[in-house]
Amino acid sequence: MRILYYNWADYLDRERRGGGVSVYQRNVINGMAAHEDIETAFLSSGLSQEFLRRKPHVITVEGGKSPRYTLVNSGLIAPSHADFGGRAQLDDPATEAAFADFVDRTGPWDVIHFNNLEGLPANVLNLKRRWPGTKFVLSLHNYYPFCPQVNLWYAEREHCDDFHGGSSCTRCLAAQPEPRSIRTAYAIAWTFARTGLGPGTRFYDHVFRPAMRLAWRSLRRILNVRRRRQMAEPVRLVAAGAGAGASASAQAAQGGNVPTVIPAASDDQRRAHPKPSSATPAEAFARRRARFVSLINAHCDSVLCVSDRVRQIALHHGIHASKLQTSYIGSAEAGEWHYSRPRTTFLHEDGTLRIAYLGYMRRDKGYHFLMRALAALPAEQAARVRLKLAALPGDGEAMGLLADLRGHLAEVTHIAGYSHDDLKTMLADVDLGVVPVVWEDNLPQVAIEMHSRHIPLITSDRGGAQELGRCNDLVFRADSIDAFHKVMSRLLDGSVTPANYWANAIAPVSVQTHIEELLQIYRETP
Repeated sequence: MRILYYNWADYLDRERRGGGVSVYQRNVINGMAAHEDIETAFLSSGLSQEFLRRKPHVITVEGGKSPRYTLVNSGLIAPSHADFGGRAQLDDPATEAAFADFVDRTGPWDVIHFNNLEGLPANVLNLKRRWPGTKFVLSLHNYYPFCPQVNLWYAEREHCDDFHGGSSCTRCLAAQPEPRSIRTAYAIAWTFARTGLGPGTRFYDHVFRPAMRLAWRSLRRILNVRRRRQMAEPVRLVAAGAGAGASASAQAAQGGNVPTVIPAASDDQRRAHPKPSSATPAEAFARRRARFVSLINAHCDSVLCVSDRVRQIALHHGIHASKLQTSYIGSAEAGEWHYSRPRTTFLHEDGTLRIAYLGYMRRDKGYHFLMRALAALPAEQAARVRLKLAALPGDGEAMGLLADLRGHLAEVTHIAGYSHDDLKTMLADVDLGVVPVVWEDNLPQVAIEMHSRHIPLITSDRGGAQELGRCNDLVFRADSIDAFHKVMSRLLDGSVTPANYWANAIAPVSVQTHIEELLQIYRETP
């Protein structure tokens, strides 16, 4: 079996872009190497840009048993936020042609597994018609098909459960990135990397990267001031197909003629996506969502959801139930399950409880909520709570919230960031982890890290973390301080014990178990 994997970031990216998906992709490809009858390759797109040869094309990054390729000069840049709602996210004939040529040249492939669609036009799914014998599998590690911000998180401050026909998208970003500037920065970085001045060198790490960060922060400050003055500032998105000067890719986005390398759209598709003479930005965002859903339903053989909650959200947004399947990702952390044991009680002899928050001082991760909820605990309860927080220092507001807890809780320990190697020691004395996410976090890696070490989780009712323990007594309504306090009261009065949590908890999935599940899906998917 020959399997081509895709994600916007190279899973060996020297700048460690791609987050947990890159770690997951690396684990899967390494695990597949143990199967002699399996051949794998990997393609990335959306980051590699160059000045001289502007046409999209695919180059080999590294050969060998499992080669890595990258599509250079994609018509859309990644991640999605960098080209928020850009029309090339739907169609870009030159990029689609480069992808098709690469697959033809290196194929045939039994499976093309998209771990994301960022970095490629969604219309590449239409190529399923060109290769009917190739199975198209899509994993939903985020909500990119439904949300150009990828996380259903509005204006960096609240959960988005209704985009109001696309109008919410037009007001979502506090600072609108400029794709041309980002493309230029990517091209400069690509040039440096090709000439030996890339990540890891003194010049790149201490000159180029800091300069880019400073430029972006300065731009954000300017745009934030503008946003406060002009709350109704129009977005950059241009409705695909609008205006006399619309490009071929814009016409294709509305169901018109597609490039010659792609089979023409069906009559049903044309009726579903009529070409308008004009459209508002909100309508364009609505059309984006509808088009993604239509392409996925028409051409993906299987859509893998990393938690049941993700499957519910995908179903809500129109993905056919017959396509959807929950597939918890395999994690190297699963091995810790066999070397740890559940505690018999949460409370120590002095009546205190030790909880931990791992990750980032970010609003969407629930950090700000957690700090305020703990600060609002009644004094007699707060005096029995010891908090261990492992996160890089945040901005003034974030650090101020942390400072407010000192003297209120029994103990506050702040660890300024951590690595995987630190987890065993850092979590040795922790009774419970807290995953208070405010957005529908698909399945946070920190939740798996703690659960795998038999550390029960207090979670919000958003995202997939709640599915690990399946213990309603430790789940609270997201953003509700009162609901969080009820959970803490149950813990502090002893009415909830570790036995309650582990009664219905699921074992973490190992990488090898997940790989066997993937192979079964690849073989059985019609």
